[in-house]
Amino acid sequence: QIQLVESGGGLVQAGGSLKLSCAASGRTVSSFSSAAVGWFRQAPGKEREFVAGISWNGVATTYRNSVKGRVTISRNNTKNTAYLQLNSLSPEDTAVYYCNLGYYSDYVKDGSPGAYWGQGTQVTVSS
Repeated sequence: QIQLVESGGGLVQAGGSLKLSCAASGRTVSSFSSAAVGWFRQAPGKEREFVAGISWNGVATTYRNSVKGRVTISRNNTKNTAYLQLNSLSPEDTAVYYCNLGYYSDYVKDGSPGAYWGQGTQVTVSS
């Protein structure tokens, strides 16, 4: 079993930045380095949506159009951790952000998540 724990969320003013982390642990933590990682978000009253994805080796990345140029996904497999750098934040970015393990091809094709989720971290952007 693998556990994913997100951190780094908080309250920030519009135009600000945050860096989210997703740390993997557990008996099968070694599987983290062979899995793609995705970040998703869910705003109040809305469905969960794909934000960004990164391949197992960090070579390939994909983003939803609305965050391109403002968001960067990265990973450090030696630390079993993935990151999401959020810049130029706006109130529309307010949501709970979730880390996910899945298939990179699914992230690219239609933003479909894999089976493993973290508990989420709240990002609130004030105007």
